[in-house]
Amino acid sequence: MNRRDPASRFSADAVRKFEDQSAGNGPSGGLSDLARQVAAQYGRDTMSPVMVTGVLRLIEFALLFLSGLALYVYFEGFFHNLGWQYALTFGSASLLAIVLLDIADCYQISALFRPVANFGRILAMWSGTFAALALTAFFMKISENYSRLLFASWFLLGFALIFLMRLITARLLRRWARDGRMERRAVIVGGGKAAETLIRSVEKQPYNDIRICGIFDDRDDSRSPPVVAGYPKLGTISELIEFARIARIDMLIVSLPISAEARVLQLLKKLWVLPVDIRLSAHSNHLQFRPRSYSYIGSVPLLDIFDKPINDWDSVAKRAFDIVFSIIGIIVFSPVMLATAIAIKLDSKGPVLFKQKRHGFNNEEVEVYKFRSMYTDKSDPSAKKTVTKNDPRVTRVGRFIRKTSIDELPQFFNSLFGTLSLVGPRPHAIAAQSHNLLYNEVVDGYFARHRVKPGVTGWAQINGWRGEMDTNEKIRMRTEYDLYYIENWSLLFDLKILLLTPVRLLNTENAY
Repeated sequence: MNRRDPASRFSADAVRKFEDQSAGNGPSGGLSDLARQVAAQYGRDTMSPVMVTGVLRLIEFALLFLSGLALYVYFEGFFHNLGWQYALTFGSASLLAIVLLDIADCYQISALFRPVANFGRILAMWSGTFAALALTAFFMKISENYSRLLFASWFLLGFALIFLMRLITARLLRRWARDGRMERRAVIVGGGKAAETLIRSVEKQPYNDIRICGIFDDRDDSRSPPVVAGYPKLGTISELIEFARIARIDMLIVSLPISAEARVLQLLKKLWVLPVDIRLSAHSNHLQFRPRSYSYIGSVPLLDIFDKPINDWDSVAKRAFDIVFSIIGIIVFSPVMLATAIAIKLDSKGPVLFKQKRHGFNNEEVEVYKFRSMYTDKSDPSAKKTVTKNDPRVTRVGRFIRKTSIDELPQFFNSLFGTLSLVGPRPHAIAAQSHNLLYNEVVDGYFARHRVKPGVTGWAQINGWRGEMDTNEKIRMRTEYDLYYIENWSLLFDLKILLLTPVRLLNTENAY
């Protein structure tokens, strides 16, 4: 599964041809045609290997448990003899088998690609499960109560099902890898000999799931060649930010030595705003860190610098949280929303809902719903001018629903449909300004707020940073609270924020 994709590999002549074609085209500092072409190839999300192996664990647990129950019904009838005891035994043994297989690294991608080579290991873990069952039954003096024929049949059937599942999985993984549907897309930061050594080391690793998409380096061609190990240099570090927002990149690997501390810190200051894993190549470094500091591509060590927040199973849990509580919110507040819609219609001409473009996850534009609180001919979709106290653009009904945040209730539908999350950094309008400066011009690293999906409510809002953002300090404080939320996220934290929101909204001092 080595990632040597011809679409990502170009000759030096091809790179220079694209550079010549792009010269003078587009704004200064924008992506080249070559970079845009490569980014367009990776615009689709892929399946995370962590998610795939997690689903496989659930499937194999279900196969083992259900096959045990099926054999029980066949031999003993429908819960005629020790029904719940057998069910508990099958469930416990199935869970133990999955844990043992995990400990034996049988859920590693390299192992899943080679089920035949891991036949003995799988058999050993399944046998170990039955050894544990036999020991437990012996010490509890209950072995004579259970059918030996039933458990012997389960041993054979369970192993056959696991191995068959592994054969099917290996076939699917190869197809997904070939189609580019399951991979981790990586960009190399820094070129030259260090990048070449890193790429060669990664490509030597069998069954790794890395696809190298290109190289970005600030140095010119005299110090950093346009093509390294067959991969093109697509632009500078600043252009990498734009590239990563177009392409669905999973990982940035910085191929600079740790000894180049100032240069590494300079790069990280630019790159940490992206919702990706950031790793520092450690294969050529002599410094040794604790093992937990490293992750590996095969045997190639990488120093973990930043992890993508709310990723893999965390994102599944958060999405489930959003769906459940969004539906509850819509049901509970439906009378309020209906009454508000009628009041808006009676108070002024125009639509009930107001749609506004805002910055969403990964800095993408999303459309957010609100109840209309301004006169239609005075509305400001871009929010270039902040709403202030006694603003003449706001209607009578609008003043009330803005103070009470009732105007935000339609965003339950944004959360249900996936545009927003229920809890997260509040999305700001694209042209929102403070003293004629865009928010990202006021706060260094402002776009790091967009490493997660924005929310209907957030940690900053319940701590008083809501409403008019009329000073640079307010923008900085809101950003600080948002970044704290991202770094400390948990479902319990989301629940706490959600429950505190109605209480904190009683403070309407900054809401106009």
